[in-house]
Amino acid sequence: MRLDIQTDRLVIRDFLKDDWPSLHGLYMLPETVRYNPSGYPESELFTKHLVDTWLHQPFDTNRTAYTAAIINKYDQHFVGIISLDLADAKYARAEIWYKLLPADWGKGYATEAMRAMLAFGFRELKLHRIECGCSIHNIASYKVMEKVGMQREGVKRSVLPLADGWHDAYMYGILAEEFFNRTII
Repeated sequence: MRLDIQTDRLVIRDFLKDDWPSLHGLYMLPETVRYNPSGYPESELFTKHLVDTWLHQPFDTNRTAYTAAIINKYDQHFVGIISLDLADAKYARAEIWYKLLPADWGKGYATEAMRAMLAFGFRELKLHRIECGCSIHNIASYKVMEKVGMQREGVKRSVLPLADGWHDAYMYGILAEEFFNRTII
């Protein structure tokens, strides 16, 4: 199943081969790496390989990840990345994560993309639960989770190995019925 979600301002679609330079640029920014345990990519070749891996996702018969580019609908610029990674099917659960270019922070794009991917996960994939987490210091990220109706469920202590040491992470979750009771999409 190919991913092509349209929102008011965004297109959320499967990655294309030519998206790697935009992704690499995103991954090379100190602001976007600050709370990412993966750190900087080793090289452009590493980023190309990552995108090549994602190019095969739509053709997997048992697709377990929906890693997508977030594109501004009006000027077609790359805004960031969002992914819905599925757990074992019997749990009907997934983890969602995202990363946006700093130039696009504060415009509501993360919230818009998250709502769209949650709707996709609950409507199309019939998921029961979607989870997300972030460093307790990443205020903007957990504010997005709260805006889309996710509830803080706890703290994982010293779980994120970041450049400045080990960080605790807030864990968030939302159930399908909570999403549908709260959202009209």
